[in-house]
Amino acid sequence: MSDYHIALPSKPRVVTESERSGTYEIDGLYPGYGYTLGNSLRRIILSSLPGAAVTHVKIPGVAHEFSTIEGVKEDVVTILLNIRKIRLKLTTDEPQTITLSVKGPKVVTAEDLKLPGQVEVLNPDQIIADVTGKGTFELELRAERGLGYIPKEEHQKERVEIGSIALDAIFSPIRRANYEVENMRVGDRTDFNRLRILIETDGTLAPREALETSITTMIHQLKAVVGFKEEETPELAPAIAPDVRMGLPEKVQPMDAEILKTRITELSLPQRVEQSLDNASIRTVGGLVRKREDDLLAIEGLGQKGLQDIKRALSNLGLTLRSQ
Repeated sequence: MSDYHIALPSKPRVVTESERSGTYEIDGLYPGYGYTLGNSLRRIILSSLPGAAVTHVKIPGVAHEFSTIEGVKEDVVTILLNIRKIRLKLTTDEPQTITLSVKGPKVVTAEDLKLPGQVEVLNPDQIIADVTGKGTFELELRAERGLGYIPKEEHQKERVEIGSIALDAIFSPIRRANYEVENMRVGDRTDFNRLRILIETDGTLAPREALETSITTMIHQLKAVVGFKEEETPELAPAIAPDVRMGLPEKVQPMDAEILKTRITELSLPQRVEQSLDNASIRTVGGLVRKREDDLLAIEGLGQKGLQDIKRALSNLGLTLRSQ
């Protein structure tokens, strides 16, 4: 009797692997499945893995990118292109502010940046500018986590400070991803596929982790489309950090995680309160509900009235501050 079951492939195995690149093989794929799986995984690897990038730059005295700076060899456009090449690793979902202040003459590199504790630069040798004069060269960067590529027009839709220049942001930690398919023998057949995947990252993510994450993402997407009836169990709570869930009322814990991504600027808070939270690097609802009342009262310029404004805004969303 014929066997109509499609044979399952092997687990991925390592062919070569280093800190930033790796080659992996999956054997025993049903004929044609090598291309199906290889193309799908490559697209996920290139577009759907989170990373960090600089999204805004603020240079004192510079209103737009088509400017020059006295005492600096490069024009502003070139400086911005150099900044885009800086590879960052963020250990938080909150946007981070990075500053730079150096006296010339000096070749300024990413190593000269003053970094918060949650930020790491992977290529400190990246040149930012060549300061030829004796003056001080200063700038302020805003780094964020995200997916794929976001053009500067999207960032400009947000309310930004005057003098802040938005950048095209490449968040993807992947530098290159390719795949090859060759035939192999399985039993009496010689038309089964061997899939070979080659991954190169920027160092913020291990190549093996990139492959494993892409496989997990594909599985989740396929599970979501099984069947024709919508399941009434949209359990998104695991995507919310445990310390965030502690601040949520019981009735909203299995909630849409998009609420936590809401910008503070969308809560209609007084400008003074918004500015105080921004200075404390709290820019989303998710970052806000992690805080206790005492944490917020410790923020300079907030005060008891500002705290009440925040609690009122969160109450409108069905949320509260962290209780302990």
